[in-house]
Amino acid sequence: METFEITTKIKFGKGALEYLESLKGKRVFIVTDPFMVKSGMINKITERLQDGNYEVFSEVVPDPPMELVTKGVEAVLGFKPNTMIALGGGSSIDAAKAIMDFSKKIGNLNDMRFIAIPTTSGTGSEVTSFAVITDQQKGVKYPLVSDSLLPDVAILEPELVKSVPAAIVADTGMDVLTHAVEAYVSTKATDFSDALAEKAVELVFEYLRRSYESAEDMEAKEKMHNASCLAGIAFNLASLGINHAIAHNIGGKLHIPHGRTNALLLPYVIEFNAHIDGFNPKEYTVAAKKYANLAKLIGIQGVNTRALVKNFVAEIIKLQKLMKMPMSLKECNVTTESIQEFKQDIAKGALEDACILTNPRVATTGDVLEIIHQITS
Repeated sequence: METFEITTKIKFGKGALEYLESLKGKRVFIVTDPFMVKSGMINKITERLQDGNYEVFSEVVPDPPMELVTKGVEAVLGFKPNTMIALGGGSSIDAAKAIMDFSKKIGNLNDMRFIAIPTTSGTGSEVTSFAVITDQQKGVKYPLVSDSLLPDVAILEPELVKSVPAAIVADTGMDVLTHAVEAYVSTKATDFSDALAEKAVELVFEYLRRSYESAEDMEAKEKMHNASCLAGIAFNLASLGINHAIAHNIGGKLHIPHGRTNALLLPYVIEFNAHIDGFNPKEYTVAAKKYANLAKLIGIQGVNTRALVKNFVAEIIKLQKLMKMPMSLKECNVTTESIQEFKQDIAKGALEDACILTNPRVATTGDVLEIIHQITS
């Protein structure tokens, strides 16, 4: 028996931030990053907290380390809020999840509500039971997985993503696609997660380029924000795969933005998982058939499953190039020396990553090293 359940209440569309007006009289702790304060984005939140009974913790950095979480927990225990708001991209929401979870356990704050407000359309963290925290000394990213990390409410306000720079739109948009595609071929995929993943893929191919090309295209911004959330629910149900397993470890060692790393890997991971060597295989893998189905879903033609998979990969690469994304580690300014130094550690970490457990094809160290080689130059 399996269960389909969405714990998080989702407020979406223009004006979604009006929900915050219901927090009047609450003690609110806001977790965010310095840019949200400097840019004035934080005011869109605080102006709706009419009685001003809030505290802002704005020290979140990319790849949040445990030391930051500890500092945030100390601040929460001092303020004793009954509501926590996470405002920002994946790093802010992930940091807030860890701060919230530890604060509840340590400070007897079990009734504290958790609201996530994403300002990028990528991680889907506002609806997942995942968070990623970094051990800076070891250069390792640790995924935290627990239903206790799920926000009570997610607010998808398209106005908050209007000013995101085009390069970040590209990175985060490809993160959405990777989440949806990996969830779709996961060994834990179900009809329910598939429906969400399929819709996310359709939205990405229809709206990501538009969102990249125009900050004023609010339809595209809203649709990509929705796609991110849909893909997040899909992978929260079905988990991910080798793409994220490798990306977590590349990010920890080589410090490339997560969405960009996922984009580099995705074409080669699809080829690996589809396992379509040779022109006339006797039987295609389940993953190959599902990739082919995604291709048909977005209007790609192909004479057989192999052709459809190849054309799906080509369409992904075309989208990356249209958005002027780097196509190799070297184009991300990673030196050959760094790749040689860390590739064994990256491969080892990937094979130990929880995400690899639901990958549709079992991978060896050699397989991971070959994928890393393919994205090197």
